[in-house]
Amino acid sequence: MASQEETFKKLVAHCKEYGFVFPSSEIYDGLAAVYDYGQNGVELKNNIKRYWWDGMTLLHENVVGIDAAIFMHPTTWKASGHVDAFNDPLIDNKDSKKRYRADVLIEDYLAKFDEKIDKECEKAAKRFGESFDREMFVKTNARVVEYAQKRDAVHTRFVNALEANDLAELRQIIIDCEIVCPISGTRNWTEVRQFNLMFSTDMGSTADGATKIYLRPETAQGIFVNYLNVQKTGRMKIPFGICQIGKAFRNEIVARQFIFHMREFEQMEMQFFCRPGEEMKWFEYWKEFRLKWHKALGLGDEKYRFHDHDKLAHYANAATDIEFLMPFGFKEVEGIHSRTDFDLSQHEKYCGKNIKYFDPELNESYTPYVVETSIGVDRMFLSVLCSAYEEEKLEGGDSRVVLHLPAVLAPTKVCIMPLVKKDGLPEKAREIMNELKFDFKCAYDEKDSIGKRYRRQDAVGTPFCVTVDHDTLNDNCVTIRHRDTMAQERVSIDSLAGILRDAVDMKKLLRSI
Repeated sequence: MASQEETFKKLVAHCKEYGFVFPSSEIYDGLAAVYDYGQNGVELKNNIKRYWWDGMTLLHENVVGIDAAIFMHPTTWKASGHVDAFNDPLIDNKDSKKRYRADVLIEDYLAKFDEKIDKECEKAAKRFGESFDREMFVKTNARVVEYAQKRDAVHTRFVNALEANDLAELRQIIIDCEIVCPISGTRNWTEVRQFNLMFSTDMGSTADGATKIYLRPETAQGIFVNYLNVQKTGRMKIPFGICQIGKAFRNEIVARQFIFHMREFEQMEMQFFCRPGEEMKWFEYWKEFRLKWHKALGLGDEKYRFHDHDKLAHYANAATDIEFLMPFGFKEVEGIHSRTDFDLSQHEKYCGKNIKYFDPELNESYTPYVVETSIGVDRMFLSVLCSAYEEEKLEGGDSRVVLHLPAVLAPTKVCIMPLVKKDGLPEKAREIMNELKFDFKCAYDEKDSIGKRYRRQDAVGTPFCVTVDHDTLNDNCVTIRHRDTMAQERVSIDSLAGILRDAVDMKKLLRSI
């Protein structure tokens, strides 16, 4: 665990050093849990968003996109329930003065039992080889059975407390399980309290006449209030989806782990409208499709898992998370929820207008049910970087830091390098770059030795480097170097575009889903 934490610290430092992520307003000592994306970070982020957008709108003819405003009529948030019930159960440690989500503390405690069970299974698998039956081992091994019983007992109490909104019981579980503060190492806990997470501000020409409005805590409501507009203007038939990418804001009391938990973040969200009674079919479809979308990037299938919610929101009849193995454990990256007809029914109630859908096939009007997929751009960004970062030992005792980013997501696709800054090589390199730059994000580097230049590009995840040397002027060929293998090959300039396109083509990646 210590080495993972150390690696994560190095990754955070790497993000700043190479222009991926900066602390916001750093010259003024920054602002807690707010970050800016640098020149390389914004390119990676945009590529992630493009991959998601095309995965939704190009691969599904019944999914379209919108861009709703951040500011919305305040009744929107009354109807959605955020004004009255958008809370987190928080608990303070009196010694460290740090605040934590009570439910997360308990979930992390439960996860340790799962880790212990997995370790016992791994040891047994090595011992028994191909004859190992995990299911039977879990049922019969005394130690594993004991772990499972302890976990299930706490889990039952936890679920019941969440369902009853019993804050005292949540605290008691923390006390009974002897959960300690990660900072102080003590169990000196306060009572559990609820905190509303919405940011508010005033809109109006005078202070007396100002209207209280909110910075949206989620992007979904912008889709719901526009669902009928999109349906009518796009002549959409049920089932159909509306997606958008946008900023959301939450007054997170517990904002930690770099960009994993921030107060200003970006969501990629899709609301899929379907007939009542068909929502579970579509829930399963989107659940499987979204997992395929993630795995297509090649970050490691074993790093993903589903985690069904212990407590469903009052409006939901199914919910699961896609979790990714971060350096600090499995954490939620994307959520898939079946929201029933709650949101549209609430908005119809509060606005006083008919927003039902008339189904010509059934010849009846009804309020559609909704299946939601929501992924955090920043968390996705972090998961990609965590998987890509490597401190690689090379032959001869040398080493390098390399980002094995999926080529399609890499901020820069190719770096053009003249071997020396004379003899017409820079001019030739510029000529090549001017041809490629319309199709690929290119960089140009002529400073330092070729080895140092390679290392710089490895550190920012550039998949290819192209070196222009003296032979290039005669044979019209260049040396292309591959980031991951460091292999070099001589290729004609005319073939460069085809080689790059084959490696970084977004359409090729989408076809693999």
